[in-house]
Amino acid sequence: QVQLVESGGGLVQAGDSLRLSCAASGRTSSSYVMAWFRQAPGKEREFVAAYARSAGHTVYADSVKGRFTISRDTAKNTGSLEMNSLKQEDTAVYYCAARYNGGTYSEPKTYPYWGQGTQVTVSS
Repeated sequence: QVQLVESGGGLVQAGDSLRLSCAASGRTSSSYVMAWFRQAPGKEREFVAAYARSAGHTVYADSVKGRFTISRDTAKNTGSLEMNSLKQEDTAVYYCAARYNGGTYSEPKTYPYWGQGTQVTVSS
């Protein structure tokens, strides 16, 4: 089992930056894929970014490409999502997810491990 705990959410204004963190514990190793998803009220869970097991291999949703940066510190078993130039449409609960298995990075069903989520609200 892998336990994930997110932190760093909050209320910011459009154009601001925010950094989310994800702390992993349990049966972890450097080979798992860590990803971020988000879910806005009334909408399905949406892929944001993933950091794959190959060093430096990152994948982003088009909606955040160029604004968000995902990273991992395998020594500390943590991950982060740096969010810049935030927009109102970025408002959502953000979830950290992890998996050891393969599959499409953007498919939530391929991730068996999830954090509890952290709220990000971007005001105008």
